[in-house]
Amino acid sequence: MRWLDLQCSWQLPFFCYKKKLILVQEMKTWEEALEYCRDHYTDLPSLLSKTEHLQAQSKIEGAQTDHVWTALIFLAREWLWVNRDPLEFQAWTGGELPHCPAQNLHCGTLTRDEEHWGTRNCEERRNFLCYRA
Repeated sequence: MRWLDLQCSWQLPFFCYKKKLILVQEMKTWEEALEYCRDHYTDLPSLLSKTEHLQAQSKIEGAQTDHVWTALIFLAREWLWVNRDPLEFQAWTGGELPHCPAQNLHCGTLTRDEEHWGTRNCEERRNFLCYRA
């Protein structure tokens, strides 16, 4: 992406949308949660800013599990959002990106009580967030 310096009077096309977060209180693996969100809503959510992170945090207060699935996944030696959104904002437990997580900890969660992201076994069954655009 590159920035452009344009005249303020120019009229350009644009689009807007507001992501609506939904807490799903069903117990699913990360992959089952991904499939569920894509079938019933839009996708698992990427949390791209502190604002989106805080909105998600308030949504999961009623979760039945201490961690809820997000769109974070560790693939090909890197953490990424499953829809390929850029991983710029980060809120990892301990403040540091886990560069080489244990083999079974390749799916990302949002912790209900600590306001951080965590790494969990993708086969664990947890509540999850979906979003609708």
